Amino acid sequence: MPDTSIGVGVIGLGRAGMIHARHLQRGVSGARLVGVADPTPEALARACGELGLPGGHADYRSLLADPQVDAVIVATPTAYHREITVAAAAAGKHVFCEKPMAMTAPECDEMIAATRGAGVKLQIGFMRRFDRSFVQAKERVDRGEIGQVVQVKSLTHGPSTPQRWMYDLRLSNGPLAEVNSHDIDTLRWFTGSEFTTVYAIGANYRCPDARAEFPDFYDNVLLIGSFANGRQGLIGGAQGVKYAYDARVEILGTEGILTIGHLDDTSVVSCTANGLLRPAVRSWMDLFMEAYRAEAEEFLRCIREDRAPHPDGTDGKRAVEVVNAGNESIRTGRPVDLKPEHKP
Repeated sequence: MPDTSIGVGVIGLGRAGMIHARHLQRGVSGARLVGVADPTPEALARACGELGLPGGHADYRSLLADPQVDAVIVATPTAYHREITVAAAAAGKHVFCEKPMAMTAPECDEMIAATRGAGVKLQIGFMRRFDRSFVQAKERVDRGEIGQVVQVKSLTHGPSTPQRWMYDLRLSNGPLAEVNSHDIDTLRWFTGSEFTTVYAIGANYRCPDARAEFPDFYDNVLLIGSFANGRQGLIGGAQGVKYAYDARVEILGTEGILTIGHLDDTSVVSCTANGLLRPAVRSWMDLFMEAYRAEAEEFLRCIREDRAPHPDGTDGKRAVEVVNAGNESIRTGRPVDLKPEHKP
């Protein structure tokens, strides 16, 4: 009997890429991991050893040429997303692209046009939309539990210091992209609207090694936004906080408030001479592990059922536009209006 499962290749074998690869290898319904690609020999060898693959591809193009590959997951640094996605579309492969979608809105447009023109799917990796708590919160908000949404606040604090390439905003777009893309998408999702104006401030408090060579790098950021439907939003981002991985959302309505997230990794609490201790969430990989599986399963269902995926390229593009506007606001010290098409 012929194998009708969807063959998936993973391009980029960092932390996010390996999460996707492990899920595929351990069994995502209707899919199989058929190959991996990464230009770093050590990462490639380590991944193939862990995943039990006979070998990988140093060049993603050779993975795209494999007829077993029906779809790819792109989990490389952001600066390469456009190039790889366009090449994958030309090869007839469906694309799941990790966030941030790209560096600029025109790059996003190229990716959207390439996948649409080739008739392949494009899904963006905003996995919080698949997290059980976020999904439940959205359902309760949509039912009117807290009345009309007025304001959404979302924060993400990461415990580790950034990798060196992230210091260069020309390659990473900074923490607004690497850390807060999820928060930007969360605000769009819960307000049901688009950003119209943003004002952001950023500073480097925890990364002294970056200050001389990358004076524009910031490891702490606040962004306030207004929306086309009159809602308000606030985003807080930080890297290198050390204490825990911290992702929380507060949704304020006309009739109440709803919150998502907490610092505790468990309900077990101990009290000793050192004080009250609650084990904290150590990593985004722990907190959102099942959400990664759920978004991959949705991507594969969209391929099998030939329907449009969500979040899609437009969702990815909108987040990139807000990132770029926020970075401009940090540079200039002034609010930045987004494109007129986003306004009422």
